[in-house]
Amino acid sequence: MINIVCPHCLQTNRIPLKSSYSKANCGSCKNSLLDTKPQDVDHPTFLKHIQSNDIPVIVDFWAQWCGPCRMMAPAFESAAKSLPLKARFLKVNTENNEITASQFAIKGIPTIIAFKAGKEIDRISGALPEDQIVQWVSRLH
Repeated sequence: MINIVCPHCLQTNRIPLKSSYSKANCGSCKNSLLDTKPQDVDHPTFLKHIQSNDIPVIVDFWAQWCGPCRMMAPAFESAAKSLPLKARFLKVNTENNEITASQFAIKGIPTIIAFKAGKEIDRISGALPEDQIVQWVSRLH
């Protein structure tokens, strides 16, 4: 069994561990746990995801004014689509969430950090294409 935070209502769900899922719904709000669209999160939501998910949480630290961040956004979203319930993808706007950005010493953006069990396990800086994001995340399991 693994714990998965619902991307819609933030309730933690305990689901069977499988190699792939055709359906997985939240026990609370009934929405799909397979929703892969990267969520833009605030500090409390960020903490809930990194502390309560048993799958890696992949966080893109970005800002609206950052050209490379905007260029990478579609690749980050596509990578998320290819890894349902293998990783949870989040976005943290460093302008709106200075506490989170400073807590993890974000010096340049985009920076992508992988978390597992509430701890940082890896990070990469700079814009990446989809295939490199997918390869990096796949090595984290």
